[in-house]
Amino acid sequence: MKIVVKVGTSTLAHATGRLNIRRIESLCKVLSDLKNAGHEIILVSSGAIGMGVGKIGLPERPHDIPGKQAAAAVGQCELMYTYDKLFSEYNHTVAQLLITASDIKDETRKENFHNTIERLLELSVLPVINENDTVATEEIKIGDNDTLSAVVSASIGADLLVLLTDINGLYDKNPKDDPTAVLIKEVDEITDEIKALARPSESNLGTGGMITKLSAACLATEAGCDMVIANGKNPEALYDIVEGKKIGTFFKKKVKA
Repeated sequence: MKIVVKVGTSTLAHATGRLNIRRIESLCKVLSDLKNAGHEIILVSSGAIGMGVGKIGLPERPHDIPGKQAAAAVGQCELMYTYDKLFSEYNHTVAQLLITASDIKDETRKENFHNTIERLLELSVLPVINENDTVATEEIKIGDNDTLSAVVSASIGADLLVLLTDINGLYDKNPKDDPTAVLIKEVDEITDEIKALARPSESNLGTGGMITKLSAACLATEAGCDMVIANGKNPEALYDIVEGKKIGTFFKKKVKA
């Protein structure tokens, strides 16, 4: 199975912006094990800006573009150093791919991106993809790795996209405000009613929210890829998700006639 896993800043980092060591170690161990089992794994990782905030010691996420770019430049180094170190413990090699909107919109560059990922997978290398926040000002303003992970999934013909986040899935109400909120376990079709359930992100470190996740679900399922939104606090849940167990919210791929 070809699997794209997207992990958000809120999953990778503590509220301070510093790395959540136990969680990222668990994530790398599980992904390595899934790879050992024969699955092809692509990791779309947020966290560069959040990591930079912690590394530099800033009191909060910068609000200006140069500040975000500076934090991303520092944080991306720490992020990839950590992935390289942890995955190498399980004898897996990682590759860094930093892309911008133009890499997806331009057909030639999109094809080059696709070919690079496919060759990396053939070489049994684990691609780690992120937006190039250091140069892509437009990406920092509106970009999110939920959408990026869906585009990657569609580009490479992935079977499954998993979005690991700080919430258990899609609810019928906001669970942070309403204790009676019920988790929606499966979505066969993304209707206007489903879209209306989306809420903006409340994370201080990340940029995404349920709105971007539903947008990603539309892109992925249209491309014939199943998608799951699940809580990233326990990366071992990926085992159950890959086995088809009901974890989080499952978005069923559209079957082309």
